[in-house]
Amino acid sequence: MFDACANGQQLKCLTIVDEYTRECLAIDVAGSIRTNRVIEVLSRLVSERGAPRYLRSDHGPEFVSSALLKWSLEQGIETALIDPGKPWQNGTTESFNGKLRDECLSLEWFRNRIEARIVIEDWRRHYNEVRPHSSLGYLTPLQMAQSLKNCLSTNAISQTALV
Repeated sequence: MFDACANGQQLKCLTIVDEYTRECLAIDVAGSIRTNRVIEVLSRLVSERGAPRYLRSDHGPEFVSSALLKWSLEQGIETALIDPGKPWQNGTTESFNGKLRDECLSLEWFRNRIEARIVIEDWRRHYNEVRPHSSLGYLTPLQMAQSLKNCLSTNAISQTALV
């Protein structure tokens, strides 16, 4: 996503969303986002949360570079590139980006990138922790993630007991 600050600085936002829980895992705000920065953000998330099975993205140059493809292969992450011109194949992220635009970017006039990072991170936390989602049965993404984690823990305990 692109925007601009009042001082003329360009903003680019790299948004990373969990398709199942709808949790926004990160919004990286910079003037430009190249492959190395994408790998840095994804590496941090993988070290904190574990590797996902798939990484779905568009055909932007930062996502189809040999460096990112090599990194994802090393992490055991499969890529799921959407077809050019078919944003509905990435509906969760497209919906999220629309909400980010409508509820944050269009309502704010950032003086500079530092302010943009702070305001956007506050919005991301509100989106995850406070704002209920109809697609999640009116849970917040954080509540959905916690519910899933509890379910998986209970399932792991029962499977261990059966062994």
